[in-house]
Amino acid sequence: MYKYNSRVHKTPFGAVRAGEKIKIVFPVTHSVWVESVKIIVRKGENQWDRLLSFCGDDGNVTYFCTEFVLNEWGIYNYRFEVTAVGGGLDRVGAGENGDAMVGDDLPEWQITVYDKDFVVPKNVEGGVIYHVFVDRFAHEGEKVQPRYGYLKEWDQKVTVREPDGSYRANDFYGGNFKGIISKLDYLASLGVTELYLSPIFEASSNHRYDTGDYLRIDPLLGTEEDFKELIAEARKRGIGLILDGVFNHSGSDSRYFNQLGHYDSLGAYQSWDSPYHDWYYFDHFPDEYKSWWGCKVVPTLNKSAAGYRDLLFREGGVIDKWTKFGIDGWRLDVVDELPTDFVDDLRAAIKRAKADAVVIGEVWEDASTKVSYGTLRPYLTKGELDGVMNYPFKEAILSFCAYGGARAFGTKVMRIYENYPRDVLNSSMTLIGTHDTVRALTALSGEDVRYTSKEQRLEMKLEGDAYELAKRRLKIASLLQFLLPGVPSVYYGDEAGLQGYEDPMNRAPYPWGKEDEDLIAHYRFLGGLRKKFKEILLGGMDVREQGELLILHRFKDGKNLFAVVNPTFENRVLTFRKSRAAKDVVGGKTLYFGDTAEVKALDFLLLETV
Repeated sequence: MYKYNSRVHKTPFGAVRAGEKIKIVFPVTHSVWVESVKIIVRKGENQWDRLLSFCGDDGNVTYFCTEFVLNEWGIYNYRFEVTAVGGGLDRVGAGENGDAMVGDDLPEWQITVYDKDFVVPKNVEGGVIYHVFVDRFAHEGEKVQPRYGYLKEWDQKVTVREPDGSYRANDFYGGNFKGIISKLDYLASLGVTELYLSPIFEASSNHRYDTGDYLRIDPLLGTEEDFKELIAEARKRGIGLILDGVFNHSGSDSRYFNQLGHYDSLGAYQSWDSPYHDWYYFDHFPDEYKSWWGCKVVPTLNKSAAGYRDLLFREGGVIDKWTKFGIDGWRLDVVDELPTDFVDDLRAAIKRAKADAVVIGEVWEDASTKVSYGTLRPYLTKGELDGVMNYPFKEAILSFCAYGGARAFGTKVMRIYENYPRDVLNSSMTLIGTHDTVRALTALSGEDVRYTSKEQRLEMKLEGDAYELAKRRLKIASLLQFLLPGVPSVYYGDEAGLQGYEDPMNRAPYPWGKEDEDLIAHYRFLGGLRKKFKEILLGGMDVREQGELLILHRFKDGKNLFAVVNPTFENRVLTFRKSRAAKDVVGGKTLYFGDTAEVKALDFLLLETV
């Protein structure tokens, strides 16, 4: 039957450019007497159909084919209707793993059609991103006392709750630009090619997602000259920078809202006559206003306000100023909260400042079918985003490494692989942890913490056998992270064994002097793999299973790399079934058709065809 991810049944494989010819081949076994096969293609409420033509028979299977062109970008869906000889109609749609099934009201297959002029820059693909939470990565020089809040020693635990029960995110550790500069050689040794920095603009909190002034670097991090030095020193080592753009909301303690009166401006909270008043949504002035997820310290910005748009998009404005410092691009925070026209203008402003700057969006779901506020977002079809944060890959990786299930893993990752334009996928962040999620090492421990308090989780630390189990799982998870399509994004400290449950426990200072050197060696090995196999890792992908073993196949121009991953507690045997011989990348042994190789428990085997 028809397989959605077959490179024979649908060509070209995956997303297509508008105007590109699409060929569908529908196979029917001789056990079924078929009179005709029809394809029904739908875009929203509009649909059309056509009969497939007979195009071959191999003695066991009859093939029906059609070719067509989709000239408008968008998300299309399709299904089939099969009419049997003598009557009878079968409706054919997508089963759970995407293969064809007969039945009524089945899901349809998807074709992502992207704008014919959509071009994704090449400056991040094939590399390694390192995600720095700036206050917690490294410090160098004299520490600066925060305007509001308090400094901690580097080895002190993060604050999860104040004595009054609140959480203010106002405990600082002093991480700064000079600290990052001092660690650039270390980052280069990991194979890092891009630093993605958490917000760097002036703010009240340690995370800085509550911007106080978009045109000013937070003095706790350094000066504009320090930032320029960081960019220059990173560039010497082949490392670029990506900034975090937080444009859905500002801080309540900001030049624009000024609830606390800390700025010399007339803020929107202070007066109806404020030049910033229409930048916000007041239900009852001044204390009732819209905010992000009801968090009053981050009031929602009105993206239609002319003054706000001018601040961001004008020459010399926020986007223009910081992009022209020489960064490689922006990651857009909560992009699904930003209206489509606003995202369009953001992209245009970024590209005006630097044509090859990359625009990456924070999207937690399949970005090709993301619906926000009742609207299907054209992130990947219209060409608004060059890449996204690939959370579906994260969920697939962690689930497989903790619980097994090669087939489920394959279904999840191949669906994203099918739905995303290839250049977009190659520029998306492949992650297993961020500042918004439980640390990968902690998540992979399998510990049940449902009935614990935040204070209890703060004190929890994996040790002994529990740590070793989580670490072995992290090694196979990070291998998949580095070999799947996209750019692996390493959350600072994951490579050093940093642990932690949800925010803010996942934001502890980097454990300098207390790193897990074995894990760091593993990440250096992975960085080397990315460099050695860069071209293959920009090519095609298949996912197969053999027993409980997962086989991730990457290929390009006749070159092949196979990662065989064993997520179980027992050693497993791989039977090599490829016609071309392959060499063990680590051990050096060559396997021929029919040979067997042991894959140890919670371990992997890497094979390169020779």
